[in-house]
Amino acid sequence: MARKKNDEEQSAGSPWLNTFADLMNLLLCFFVLLFASSTVDAEKYEEIVASMSSSFSIFSGGGSAVDEGRLISTGISQLNDLSDYYNTTGKSSEDSSASDEYEQSEAMQELLEQNKAASQAIYDKVSDLAEQKNLDNYIELSMDTNYRYVKISLSGSILFDSGKADIKLEAIPIFSKVGDILQVYKEYHIELEGHTDNVPVNINNIYKNNNWLSSARALNAATYLMNEKGLNPKTLSWTGRGEYDPVASNATPEGRAKNRRVEIKIYNDINN
Repeated sequence: MARKKNDEEQSAGSPWLNTFADLMNLLLCFFVLLFASSTVDAEKYEEIVASMSSSFSIFSGGGSAVDEGRLISTGISQLNDLSDYYNTTGKSSEDSSASDEYEQSEAMQELLEQNKAASQAIYDKVSDLAEQKNLDNYIELSMDTNYRYVKISLSGSILFDSGKADIKLEAIPIFSKVGDILQVYKEYHIELEGHTDNVPVNINNIYKNNNWLSSARALNAATYLMNEKGLNPKTLSWTGRGEYDPVASNATPEGRAKNRRVEIKIYNDINN
């Protein structure tokens, strides 16, 4: 029984652990008191900061990270300038963008004025020549909204028989006078467009639809101008638009007659 009592006494918690824990707490308090009562050597601190700045580029980065550190390096005192900084951020880029848009607008306006002056000169000259050649009853003159070209429009019924692409013999004198006018601008870009109404071509016609018919009419007109009036094939182009660019309603005979036409566009030399 005596042996069992000794074993129970040895198994109890060791008393020295409590003493050791108290000693550690006292040492911790001692070092805290030492640190709290110590003073920082300002000169050594500055040396450490300079060494770290030169070696790793830290501490000074805040002064140049955002607009030379307006909101970082100078601390909380810059909060008063926050609204000013926010209002001026991106202002230079916005001003530059507005300036670029203004310059582009000015350039576009200047180009438009140049086109207008050039096309107006062509329009006046063609109008005078048409009056001299008694073509007023056969052609219509106009300019596009961007003043890139002057358009001469001839009725298709004057030049061609229904469903055919050969220029009528009685129309040759009229078209020849038009060619004389175009000779003045033979080095300019001249474009011929053939147009029809929406009435399908005759099933027995050699042209299977209005696209083919309008293209053949434009080609025949261009061939006449090249062969008989000496227009430059390099600056002359032709295309058929069929029924897809009407200038009047196809619901009436008068409207269909206006849609059957050949348009000749004389482009000014500004954009050539």
